[in-house]
Amino acid sequence: MYGILCATPEELSALRARLAVDPTPQVFGPSRVWTGVHDGEAFALALAGLGKVNAAAAATILLSAFEAKALIFAGVAGGLNPDLPVGAVLLADGLAIHDYGLVAQNRFTPTLSGKIPLGAPRLTALAPVPVRVRAILERLREAVAGRLGHPVSLGGVVTADYFLNCAATRDSLRADFGADAIDMESGAVDQVAQAWGRPLYVIRTLSDLAGEDSHLTYGEMAAMAAANSALCVTALLAILADSD
Repeated sequence: MYGILCATPEELSALRARLAVDPTPQVFGPSRVWTGVHDGEAFALALAGLGKVNAAAAATILLSAFEAKALIFAGVAGGLNPDLPVGAVLLADGLAIHDYGLVAQNRFTPTLSGKIPLGAPRLTALAPVPVRVRAILERLREAVAGRLGHPVSLGGVVTADYFLNCAATRDSLRADFGADAIDMESGAVDQVAQAWGRPLYVIRTLSDLAGEDSHLTYGEMAAMAAANSALCVTALLAILADSD
């Protein structure tokens, strides 16, 4: 069984439009989980809610209660790379949480999430995904490149518990980490997936460009972005089934 996660109702609607799911979800605290079968492959689809805590909780449910052999996180993100437009699909080949770390002398230093920050080196780069995950994502890029009408590329995603509405911070994150997008969940799901020894595939479509006007474009573009990511999920499921 594959575990599929999303954060928002728009993302859930886009996924349910492409995946046949049971009508009634199972409820686990704040998480709701629908099960179904797509092209012979069983899956569990979780609406996690926003942020790292909700995402980590939902990922743990999919791994423990549904014994997911792999996780897929699909949805929208804010763009950091000026070369990627709204609607571009990003397949994450690098991940990190960047709002975890140490505050000293009125300054924040990001460090590797889950490790004691005292004495830890400054976080300066994203962690690359495993080689096999990257190979699958490269196949996915080739499979969907001509079907979306938007660019599809591999790139890095940073995660933090805030909606980025600031061009200066956007440019700083791009310079500090070389990241292409920012979201509020993927890094946390990655941490859980690593702890369980399961692969994670992150698919993010840019709904805004994370500047001062990102709150204006997000609502308008979120449904389109979620639909692009949902199409990629069905293509990914086919690739994973062929690779097993």
